[in-house]
Amino acid sequence: MKISCSQKDLKTNLSLASRAVPSNPTHPILANLLMIADAQLGQVKIIGFDMTLGIHTSFAAKVEEEGSIAIPVKIFNEIISKLPESEIHLSTSESTEEENLTLTISSTSGHFEIRGLVAEEFPSLPEISGDKAKTLILSVSALIEGLKGTVFAASIEDSKQILTGVHVRLNNPNLEFAATDSHRLAIIKTENEMGEKDSFDENNDENNDNNKKLKNFQVTIPARALRELEKMLLMVEKTEYLKFYLQGNQMIFDLGDRRLTTLKLEGTYPDYYKLIPKSFSRKVTVERKRLINSLELVAVLADPKKNIVKLTIDDEKEEIFLSVDSRDIGNAQQSIPAEITGEYMEIGFNIKYLREGLKGISSNDVTINLNQPLQAVILNPIGETNMTYLLMPVQLRD
Repeated sequence: MKISCSQKDLKTNLSLASRAVPSNPTHPILANLLMIADAQLGQVKIIGFDMTLGIHTSFAAKVEEEGSIAIPVKIFNEIISKLPESEIHLSTSESTEEENLTLTISSTSGHFEIRGLVAEEFPSLPEISGDKAKTLILSVSALIEGLKGTVFAASIEDSKQILTGVHVRLNNPNLEFAATDSHRLAIIKTENEMGEKDSFDENNDENNDNNKKLKNFQVTIPARALRELEKMLLMVEKTEYLKFYLQGNQMIFDLGDRRLTTLKLEGTYPDYYKLIPKSFSRKVTVERKRLINSLELVAVLADPKKNIVKLTIDDEKEEIFLSVDSRDIGNAQQSIPAEITGEYMEIGFNIKYLREGLKGISSNDVTINLNQPLQAVILNPIGETNMTYLLMPVQLRD
């Protein structure tokens, strides 16, 4: 292999693919990235894979000689990220050790040699047969909006495996995303409209028809994979589209030069609509950013073990009061003007859960719907976004 490319392109794609490399690999080869130079396409492909999550990315380069190598991700990443922005030359040569290769990195500032492995040692990413797979065309803007408003609410406990994912439903042309960890629930609906022109314009009618055939399609996708997908989506224009394939338990998100593979989560996702109260006795409308700022300010003095904030809803003063009290640290109070319907009430929340829910909402103002101090609370944005954030309060103790 013999190639020349920009440090910036290599660094960006290396950083992206390395996110699929496990920190504690079950096999030594999985601590490596696979790099392939393709002369016909004039591209370098980089692949990271932990046997569950795979990231494939490619970029333009001058390829003088084709070739491939599995290279240790940590060392490779550190060198490339610290090199100055300039042209980099990469080449491979056989090592004195059997089945090993040496990668030579040359730039204006230095020369490095790294021991790697032959590409045949690296496991292949799963492939999906296009004619047998369920296929969807998804709007990048719809995906970004849906993931921003839900991924944070997924569980991080492996004992609740189905809850470690985001449940996605297609009700053409809408996409619905939902995530819960039993303490909170985030639901967001976005429009998956096929524009008059898009990256798959030549098959636009076919794509729309295919989506309609899968009108009631639903799947639970690991939140970890979706966090990486979100980073990939932010690197492309929001007006673009993504191809999604599902065959058996294998999924592929295809953006052309970048592709993510993962496994769907097995099991039945909870019927989350049963958790949402039908009516409310109290309603508070407040400026979202102001509430976030006040919450972050008082959080500095919150008890780190309990991490609880008390909200006092004062209908006479038309204000809500945020307060925390820690015996070892101190206490803090903040007041915010609000539109209030209903009677005075005090209620407690986990600061992290309340803050993440507010940050997942994009509108200027938010409505907080409440009943009693220990009953589920619903946050809704005021505006076009169709989002519901359910949060369970915590008991306040003297």
